Amino acid sequence: MIKEIENDLRDIVGEDWVVTKREQMEDYLIDETPASARPQPAAEVVLVKPADSQEISKILKLASEKKIPVFPRGGGTGLVGGAIPTKDGIILSTERMEKIEIDKENMMAIVEAGATLEKLLKAAEEADMLFPPHPGDEGAQVGGLVVCNAGGARAVKYGIIRNYVKGIEVVLPTGEIVNLGGKLLKNNTGYNLMHLMIGSEGTLGIITKVIFRLYPKFGATATLIVPYENRHDAINTVPKILQRGIIPLAIEYVEKDTIEKSAEHLGKKWPCEEGNAFLIVIVAGTGIDEVYSESEKISETCQENNSLEPLIAESREEQDRILDIRSNIYTALKPEIADILDVTVPPANMGKLMDVIDKIAEKFNAYIPTYGHAADGNLHPHVMVEKGKGLDHVKKLKNEIYKAAIDLGGVITGEHGIGKIRIEDLNLCLSEKEIQLMEGIKKLFDPNNILNPIK
Repeated sequence: MIKEIENDLRDIVGEDWVVTKREQMEDYLIDETPASARPQPAAEVVLVKPADSQEISKILKLASEKKIPVFPRGGGTGLVGGAIPTKDGIILSTERMEKIEIDKENMMAIVEAGATLEKLLKAAEEADMLFPPHPGDEGAQVGGLVVCNAGGARAVKYGIIRNYVKGIEVVLPTGEIVNLGGKLLKNNTGYNLMHLMIGSEGTLGIITKVIFRLYPKFGATATLIVPYENRHDAINTVPKILQRGIIPLAIEYVEKDTIEKSAEHLGKKWPCEEGNAFLIVIVAGTGIDEVYSESEKISETCQENNSLEPLIAESREEQDRILDIRSNIYTALKPEIADILDVTVPPANMGKLMDVIDKIAEKFNAYIPTYGHAADGNLHPHVMVEKGKGLDHVKKLKNEIYKAAIDLGGVITGEHGIGKIRIEDLNLCLSEKEIQLMEGIKKLFDPNNILNPIK
């Protein structure tokens, strides 16, 4: 069936934008999911690169008629196999759709799905505006950020991607093009189908255009590294900072062994030699005086809670270097990782969760490096590859960590989503009725089950 529609696809998008040779599409068959957890891509796939929503509409009408699976593809930065073609079918890449328009009067950005986060951040900055969230990999594409409802380090102050989406253009699996929301700050007209699309992981429609809300640019920023002798003092300081009425741009928790490994991987040096556990606190404000004032209050609070002497980075170069080291922990550990988790608990329970993970590591005689977004309760424990221990060992470790998070009032994923590799664990935190309702919504939007099936 795939061979039969190749000419139809060429008629829709043009000869140059249909790829049939496997060796030319290898990068489109995987994402950033660790290799040992990554699902196997299907054998028979064709890659198409449409230019606009009209071409996507024609592709989906054809696929729906022939009942051929379609796998939407953004930047491939996901960690749960969500973009991997797990059945024979069509990989649909949005990479050619990358236009960005900044509407300064309404403080909005109109962005096509294939534009990268890096391009969006740059366009906003050039317009003297700010797109506040920063979910991580700047190679991620906007469509993927929205359908995965990406989070990241800045969620503590500015929230997640969902909080910035004001409108979307989306092509439904049956080919209809609908526009949901708009350049509006208030919209109360019936069920909010736009928010249903946000976080749907490419199963309900293909987002082709997004309207994002923008904000005024930061006047100044600073980054503090706060060292501690032990984890408990570090984690217990976080609510004390927030309770003082200070909401930093980000509060990240890292440990000495992992952060130094990341620095070494990049050929850099972690600037803080003291301590075994660290808070990385990013402060942003309208001007340098406000940033200094908040930084002093944060330093005082940390030292009142047993921190060692904080370090402060003021220059953009120094701050970028610290953030780069933090951002590359996963990259540094990746060759040894069996799976990376993103369990989330109420923020005050984060220290308790880390203690339980230590006990799980001891029980299984395993090394589980852990770091995360300290102020929003989102933790990234890594299950590592161990010689002589296979997938059954990994599954048992994951289940214990999941159950620990759920027992503490949490969920199995705070930002990575379900994708393919978390499906069998979904019933740990969702009831049968909730799953039935989701299945009903999927059937209503996608009656032929063509869009990202088995996800």
